[in-house]
Amino acid sequence: MSQVLITGATGLVGNHLLRMLIPSGKVNYIAAPTRRPLGGIDGVFNPHDPQLTDALAMVKDPIDIAFCCLGTTRREAGSKEAFIHADYTLVVDTALTARKLGAKHFLVVSAMGASESSHFFYNKVKGKMEAALIAQRWERLTIVRPSMLLGDREKHRFSESLFAPLFQLLPGNWKSIEARDVARAMMKEAFSPSREGVTIIPSAKLREIARGEA
Repeated sequence: MSQVLITGATGLVGNHLLRMLIPSGKVNYIAAPTRRPLGGIDGVFNPHDPQLTDALAMVKDPIDIAFCCLGTTRREAGSKEAFIHADYTLVVDTALTARKLGAKHFLVVSAMGASESSHFFYNKVKGKMEAALIAQRWERLTIVRPSMLLGDREKHRFSESLFAPLFQLLPGNWKSIEARDVARAMMKEAFSPSREGVTIIPSAKLREIARGEA
């Protein structure tokens, strides 16, 4: 039985993951700090504060495994600075908190195309986030890189609704992926034996793992 930390539990992937963890029988403690309180979910320690860093600071119990499913867009964030705070700073804060609480395995949602050298702002920030986590030298670090996510969001994303039909037709790692498949793959990777060090899982492989084909 594991003690688990998850950030991003109100998001598309994170909400699926949280609802898979609760009945799994694999955990005896879940801390899910959020900006706003979780509704209708029992058996979860849910410190909440508009400043997620402050909510994270309320988690004091030991942690074995940590998941970070935080993610937004520049449009949703409102500015480049706000996007960097959400997709870089808060991710690193989650990792540092988990490390301090004893976690040995950190799993994070990044994005296909993440690269520090990318000419695209979104991918560049994601690449810098990955590099920062790798520099922390985790015993196990799992980075998942999904393509366009499919699922019902609380907040409508115009670009996703516009391009989703196209991405469903693309091959390999470009093909869109259900958020629940990303969550299922992350859970399998967390609780099944995995090699030490850094593991980067592209979108097509996530789909295979989720469906038991890997």
